[in-house]
Amino acid sequence: MSEQNSQTTNVNKIRIITQVLTTALKLWLRAQVSEISELEVEIKASDRQILSGRIPSVSIFASHAVYQGLLITKIQLIAENIQINIGSILKGKPLRLLQTVPVVGDLTIDEKDLNASLSSGLLSTGLSELLVKVLPTYCPKTQPINWQEIILKNNQIILLGSKVTNSQTTPLEISLGLDLVNGRQLQLTDIQIKDDQTDLFQDNHAYSFDLGSDVDIQQLTLIPGKLVCRGRINVNP
Repeated sequence: MSEQNSQTTNVNKIRIITQVLTTALKLWLRAQVSEISELEVEIKASDRQILSGRIPSVSIFASHAVYQGLLITKIQLIAENIQINIGSILKGKPLRLLQTVPVVGDLTIDEKDLNASLSSGLLSTGLSELLVKVLPTYCPKTQPINWQEIILKNNQIILLGSKVTNSQTTPLEISLGLDLVNGRQLQLTDIQIKDDQTDLFQDNHAYSFDLGSDVDIQQLTLIPGKLVCRGRINVNP
């Protein structure tokens, strides 16, 4: 075999391995969500790095992905320093991470997609549990709230729902500010509760929540109809 033919064969092998790896990565990403509309993956690595299972960088774009019941409008991510089980992948086995992978990027959730997530129950339950913790007197666990709509404004969230008490349904409107304290802490501020247009409660205190050591949020923006988040999260094996 000539040297040129040998080089062509090696290039073809690398191309096939890259295609197999890209397919395996897409399958792994799709397995992390229950639904996804669009998914693009770009692997940035040399031939030697791919063959060793070490990938310096992967760019990921996805739209309308459903993760644990939450509909995410758009995601743009870059994952770095990835180590995978390349030998097993080439034998047709699923991709597996061999170490924690830092992922940085942007996440966007439109208001309509956030409201569509209420039907899953996960978001509505999370909101109720959050308010039970912050405002146990006005949002007791024994009186669950049926959430109907979420409205996003500049640095403000408005929650519309109804509370059932002794078979009587009462409309509720809860408004609150959402701020970023630091990379792993969010803060609720300026909480107001209206009961059928009557002011029931107003609290100017701030309530902080820790998101954990695997999260580092750099920017959190609330604008009319949209929530945008930029930061880093560790994806563990």
